[in-house]
Amino acid sequence: MSLLKNSLFSAVLVINVYSLVYGELDSAPSVSPAAAAVFKPGADSAFPLSLLSSPDDPYSSDYCTDLLHIFGQRYVTYVNCLVPAARPVKVCQNCFSSYGSFVEIYRNISDEKGPGNESCRDQLLRSDRLMLVYLLYNNLKDLWGRSNCDQCITENFHSLTNDTLYFMTVHNQTISCFQKYEQGNHTDLCKNCKPFYKDLNELYSGMEKNQTLCIDIEDAMNMTRRQWSKSFNCSLPREETVPVIAVSSFMVFLPIIFYLSSFLHSEQKKRKLIHPKRARSYTSMMNIQDKLS
Repeated sequence: MSLLKNSLFSAVLVINVYSLVYGELDSAPSVSPAAAAVFKPGADSAFPLSLLSSPDDPYSSDYCTDLLHIFGQRYVTYVNCLVPAARPVKVCQNCFSSYGSFVEIYRNISDEKGPGNESCRDQLLRSDRLMLVYLLYNNLKDLWGRSNCDQCITENFHSLTNDTLYFMTVHNQTISCFQKYEQGNHTDLCKNCKPFYKDLNELYSGMEKNQTLCIDIEDAMNMTRRQWSKSFNCSLPREETVPVIAVSSFMVFLPIIFYLSSFLHSEQKKRKLIHPKRARSYTSMMNIQDKLS
């Protein structure tokens, strides 16, 4: 009996809830098709599913928008230059012009002012936590600095320095000599290309002391040395080898010379050692006095 009562109570409860819910839905206001289309994320939507800027957005300045567009174009141009210049490394000599243009547009954004004394520094560089424009510029600037490209490029990115151009000339002469003799006997290569390779090494050492090396020159020299020593099994004895060997030999024999000279000097002193006459007469007088006493 109790089971029947519970079943009837449950059925009545379900009927009441059903009528309550669907009664409210029937009485709810209907949504217009246009409003429903806004919230529909399908392809038939009247607007793309993205955030829209408000009409009074401070970043909608035409002048700043144009600068941002140019910044993006020059960023892409520079990156497209870097990728093919990655191996062998020629990021300085091939991409200095595009990097100069990239730096110029960033300076216009950060320092220059447009018509009506309008500045885009705060709008494009410091308007949000991410600071994307500043971050993109800093990454490429860090890459340029780690490459030491400023040491191979003239001021304002006009051209390569004279030292860099001269190194490239000597380097090309050396590589041309390698290519001329690499198919034949490598002994001829080592003999005939030795003057070019020697001049290139001396030039590189001088630029290293003067701090006029960039990544392009370092990579070119490393590849040339690898070819000379590993691919062709050539060697280049340095001129300072003889003085280094002479000094090293002298340092090795220096302790022997020191102890030998000390020994001879001490033996000579022993031979020349004599008792003074005054000291012997004083001793004999003391003996006579002892006897008398």
